[in-house]
Parts: sequence; C-alpha cells; structure tokens
Amino acid sequence: MGGSGESYANGELEREIVLSRVINAPKDLVFRAWTESGQMFQWFGPRGFRCEVRQQGEAKVGAVWRFDMIAPDGRRYDNRMTFLEVIPNEKLVLDHGCDKDDDPNRFHVTITLHQQSDGKTVLMLRQLHPSKAQRDATIGFGAVELGNQTLDKLAEYLAKR
Repeated sequence: MGGSGESYANGELEREIVLSRVINAPKDLVFRAWTESGQMFQWFGPRGFRCEVRQQGEAKVGAVWRFDMIAPDGRRYDNRMTFLEVIPNEKLVLDHGCDKDDDPNRFHVTITLHQQSDGKTVLMLRQLHPSKAQRDATIGFGAVELGNQTLDKLAEYLAKR
C-alpha cells in the first residue's frame, strides 16, 4: 500500500477490514507474541478455538506457517500464512488464507505496532481482501467479532507474562 491517497484511490478502502487494540505491554513483547516459535499458537484464534501447528519456523520473509484452527465443535479450518515483510517490533506483512496454493480468497494482513509513552502498545491490524464481495462475505461470516476475540486473547496472554 502506498500513501493514503494512492491506497484508497485503488479501491482498497472498500476491500479492507481494520482492527485496532491498545495492549498493556511493550511492543517488543507484542511483536514476539506474533513471531516467536510457539507463542502465537497459544493465543491465536477466536474464543474456544485452538491451533494445531503443522509447519512453523522463524518469522522471516518467505517463511510459511501452516496450522489448523479447531473450533469448539471439532471442525478444522486449515490456514497458511506467508511472511512478506518483517520489521522487528514495528511491522509484519503476510498473506493469510486456506492451506492451498493460489487460494483465491487469501487476504493481505499488515500489523503495525506503536509504543505509547505509558508503555502500552497500539496494535493496528489491516486485512486487505481480494474483492469487495470477499470482504463483505468475510464481515458477514463474523470476521470483525472473531478478530476482536483474537486480539482479546492476545491481550490476555500478554497480561499473564
């Protein structure tokens, strides 16, 4: 994404979901919760869901993480994240979708972290979907509420550390 004028001129606003959260932890801890081996899968996903990791490694450009999110009813949702940009303690950019090559519904995720003077971190998570229809379907599925639950779980996880 370019500057705000360029970004929205290309129709990105109508394809985007934005979530934000103030987390009571310094940004290096927030960053590590997203990137250190094993940490993310202790909290990632909506309430009641758990993750089973199939492939994980160092969070670096080109790395692929594969995992299943398992719903309370036992239903499995396969996931694949591909890291596109990693700026320690500042920014993560990745593609996220089903665990299949060329998933037409995968979306682009940008996570930015900003340290406040009180030691808390503002986390901004932007999802850019391939089309407005896909974004609307994702919202209809409950992505905003489920995403907020995931960020709640991240904040709770970090509060215990």
